[in-house]
Amino acid sequence: MPKLRVALAQLDPVVGDIAGNANLVLDAARRAHAAGAGIVAVGEMFLTGYPAEDLLYRDSFADASRAELARLATRLRAEGLGEIAVVTGYYDLDGPLTRGPDDGTGGGPRNAAALLYDGQVVTKYFKHYLPNYGVFDEDRYFNRGDRLPIIRLGLPDGDVDLAIVICEDMWATGGPVTAAGEAGVNLVLSINASPYEQTKSDGRLELCQRRAREAGAPLAYVNILGGQDELVFDGDSLVVDAHGELLARAAQFAEELLVVDLDLEPARSTVDGELAAMAVERLRLELPAVPPITSPALVRVAERLSADGEVWSALVLGLQDYIKKNGFRSVVLGLSGGIDSSIVAAIAADAIGPANVVGVSMPTKYSSDHSQSDAADLAKRIGLDFRIVPIAGFVEAINGELGFTGLAEENLQARLRGAIVLMGLSNSEGHLVLTTGNKSELAMGYSTLYGDSCGGFNPIKDVLKTTVWRLSRWRNEEAVRRGQTPPIPENAISKPPSAELRPGQLDTDSLPPYEQLDAILSGYVDGDLGRADLLAAGHDPAIVDRVVRSVDLAEYKRRQSAPGPKITGKAFGRDRRLPMTNGWREHG
Repeated sequence: MPKLRVALAQLDPVVGDIAGNANLVLDAARRAHAAGAGIVAVGEMFLTGYPAEDLLYRDSFADASRAELARLATRLRAEGLGEIAVVTGYYDLDGPLTRGPDDGTGGGPRNAAALLYDGQVVTKYFKHYLPNYGVFDEDRYFNRGDRLPIIRLGLPDGDVDLAIVICEDMWATGGPVTAAGEAGVNLVLSINASPYEQTKSDGRLELCQRRAREAGAPLAYVNILGGQDELVFDGDSLVVDAHGELLARAAQFAEELLVVDLDLEPARSTVDGELAAMAVERLRLELPAVPPITSPALVRVAERLSADGEVWSALVLGLQDYIKKNGFRSVVLGLSGGIDSSIVAAIAADAIGPANVVGVSMPTKYSSDHSQSDAADLAKRIGLDFRIVPIAGFVEAINGELGFTGLAEENLQARLRGAIVLMGLSNSEGHLVLTTGNKSELAMGYSTLYGDSCGGFNPIKDVLKTTVWRLSRWRNEEAVRRGQTPPIPENAISKPPSAELRPGQLDTDSLPPYEQLDAILSGYVDGDLGRADLLAAGHDPAIVDRVVRSVDLAEYKRRQSAPGPKITGKAFGRDRRLPMTNGWREHG
């Protein structure tokens, strides 16, 4: 029975850094070769990074991707790595840079995979299914492929047939994986750029198990890692056998080279022609130098994170990569002593270290003693750079000239904090300004433009208020479990939330209780439920109408809000796109 040691390199590419990403592939090949692997794979569109968006419209970008692919094959051989097969995703252009006919035969821009060996690009595969929903716009950029290469690998102890597919190809029933099964393959390799969503990892495993059983062959699934603007890729690469049994699984939210030994069925006589609406192309690749497996690889099935641990890790990695990949070294945020700024400070400290986090308390005459003491307590617990900049005098000076009262005075305080103090510190010291509005507030428009919404990145943009509380408690409990100081003061978690822009102000003066609000938002925003559906779910009609109206009216504010990591199935901006000028009304 043929044996093959497979390595899956779970790595963090940078969109547009084609040469740097190629270096990551080269390093992965070095480590896989040292581990005795015969083949190593990295993720979807790895050389260009994913998603490359409208960079894909540039001929120069396509040319650079294709040139780097050929250069990478040459470099692998020059460094003594020509005898390990390398599979990488990249951007190809096999025709004019225009979308061709829907049958996939017209050439053009392609989401592609290539197998490199002995200094050559041995074969290419073009993604067949192009997702065009949620965060995916692939039908905008690519033409689909219609051919499935089957690579017969000539191993020292027998032949095996390999099929390579790309991400969505595996999610589609009756697609390339079905064709691979009909073609009698012995191994399916799927390269992916699958972004994180809550509970998605369980669905991935179930999908891989189902497709492996359909193909009648083991399936190796490699995913990319890292933050890319609003998206976070969590890795979670895995291998299942032909019966769907989990053989190996990489860690979530961490780089890893996952190595597994596979006992494969020998290649058998096959059927050529059209299979599952794809044309099968067969080729043979001799791998005489694949090292014999004399001792088994250390198989790893990484422990799964808890539900809250997953979300926290996604928020930390999303912020960490946004900072690193955009050339920042530090962040600054306003510390109000409330739960939202407290959790953002804790996320930032976990992402880049507390010494690189600047927290600024900006009290006015309405600021309570506990807001200032809770902010100071948080700073001490975390160890961040804590500063106090009173703004009461600034507010009084401007009001003395303009006579603002009511909402205008409240918003003036927020704008002095955001646009003047925090953005000023950003300009003078080079920090990235973090905003701290949660998804519940953004949904309702409960924020001040150019005030508390002012900044470059928002780690909790896709986190409902009730989830903010739950994550804060989880992070404190995790600190206790590790023998560390809980970062978030208990009073910041337990006290009633308030913007403190007028005497005695509470969030509930302007918003329904968050438990009710978030339940409605989950249905209306995340679930696209209409008014009738929300009422049928048992929600109060008056509160539903109030919430729906506020969400609809606040679209213009959200268009101007900072990006932030997507963790739910319907994030503002990246997933949920509604017109600002909109005459449709769900409320009564």
